[in-house]
Amino acid sequence: MTVSAVGLVVPDFALPATGGEFRLSAHAGKPLVIYFYPKDNTPGCTSEAGQFRDLHAEFARLGCAIYGVSRDSLKSHEGFKAKLGLPFELISDADETACALFDVIRMKKLYGKEVRGIERSTFLLDAAGRLAREWRGVKVDNHAAAVLAAVTEL
Repeated sequence: MTVSAVGLVVPDFALPATGGEFRLSAHAGKPLVIYFYPKDNTPGCTSEAGQFRDLHAEFARLGCAIYGVSRDSLKSHEGFKAKLGLPFELISDADETACALFDVIRMKKLYGKEVRGIERSTFLLDAAGRLAREWRGVKVDNHAAAVLAAVTEL
């Protein structure tokens, strides 16, 4: 099953994360941002994480948690989180559970070769666990600010 339309309730899932297991149902009653990114320690992903980090206090003030998701290992996530001083947790989706649920795996060009990977995407869930907004094929510049603006509109 995939989350295919704004307004649908996102099914519960659990995955390993920095700081302990992530379970979607544990975030009921508050808005939640889940952003998918291709790989730890790459330029675009570092910039995106830094933007969410820099706006984290504003998201928190609105009661909104942020989680980053990639297929990297927990060990990789721990290093990435520490290096950037991220105040939010990162989810390891090595078996692509959440990637499949949110339909973010795409064939992409990398150095002229076709590779299967995560399309940079962000999802905003409302307090009832419904998909309130989605951004696919995200361009990093000012993206976190656009997501924050959407949270304020909930």
